[in-house]
Amino acid sequence: RVRVSEHRVSAQKMSSRVRLSLLPSIRCMFDDLLKIRVTGLSSQQDVVLRASATDEKGSNFNSWAEFRADHSGQVDLSRDATLNGSYSGVQPMGLLCPHMVHFSVVNKQDGQILAQETNERCILGDGVQRQTVTEQGFTGVLFTPPGSGPFPAVLNLSTSPTEKRAGLLANRGFVVMTVPIFNRKADQTERLHLDQYEAAVQYLLQHSKVGSAEVGVMGLSKGTDVALSVASFVRGVGAVVSINGCNPPALRPDLSKCIALSSGLYMVKNAMPIPTSAEHRDTVVPIEKASAQFLFAASEDDLNWDSVAFMEQMVERMKHHGRNNFEAISYPGAGHILDTPFSPFEASGFHGVFKMSVLWGGEPAAHARAEEQLWKKIQEFFRKHLRCEAKL
Repeated sequence: RVRVSEHRVSAQKMSSRVRLSLLPSIRCMFDDLLKIRVTGLSSQQDVVLRASATDEKGSNFNSWAEFRADHSGQVDLSRDATLNGSYSGVQPMGLLCPHMVHFSVVNKQDGQILAQETNERCILGDGVQRQTVTEQGFTGVLFTPPGSGPFPAVLNLSTSPTEKRAGLLANRGFVVMTVPIFNRKADQTERLHLDQYEAAVQYLLQHSKVGSAEVGVMGLSKGTDVALSVASFVRGVGAVVSINGCNPPALRPDLSKCIALSSGLYMVKNAMPIPTSAEHRDTVVPIEKASAQFLFAASEDDLNWDSVAFMEQMVERMKHHGRNNFEAISYPGAGHILDTPFSPFEASGFHGVFKMSVLWGGEPAAHARAEEQLWKKIQEFFRKHLRCEAKL
């Protein structure tokens, strides 16, 4: 819920002339840019916009921003910079958290609620189907768009239980299979076999709604080196998106290089060695053997590991073998967890491999820009390299 108000506790009464608009709709997809505008205010009136959301566990999330209306009595978050609040500058989605968000406009002088509205942000659009698949040697979750297609297919290699990226891609016209990298066992990082991912690729290619002759593969962090391995050793892969990944899956981190901080978090960026020495050469995935197109994306403020250095190593390897089937993009100020756009910023979190809470890095505004730009780039990249034809 979003409210426009003053700094004080909200009053019950709302102004009849103040309007709070949320476009394109009060119900939209999670990755839609929401246009927030307030009209009917007095010229130069100071107001506070408050946003609150409650997740499925009952935890509350809140944000606020103070604005001064223009001479026509309007506040437009796509145009106006904050005077104070949870974020600074012009950020159209700066107030937002996921799921159901309540907005209100509150008069700064007396705390009266002037207008309020609720925006529901959805992961699955109307007609998108979710199906658990357990067969042919793998377990995954399949998302299919409405209609018969044909649609391009994407294999999403996930390092966490979230299905948001896969569901949102299905809304945009992709058949997406998300397959977890890790299981729930303690030895989850010991061995990863490509057979299950090969089976998932073949399942997608045989699906009645899929029209692409090859599938796309996408991975973030540890999911990336698996994606690179699938592209290098499994037939049927036409495009790969690598997000903040590394290319030496067999190298183990040096935990002695993790730095304990006074906050209780750990800095682990230097724990993973860069595979430049002769002794590490055989640990690198031979991506030059792949026929797929690659999109390498790296965050310049990644504190999980040196994503830019890993990306540069991958680019150099491709060039050394005379390959030009890749694009490389780096994002200044972005941290490790490049999620779908308009997601809450994650500066830190629990590391499933290191078993400790770590810094992910990133500056909120720059990170948000990177997520929005990369999400558009991923869709353009897959559409370009995964051509669809109707099946006979």
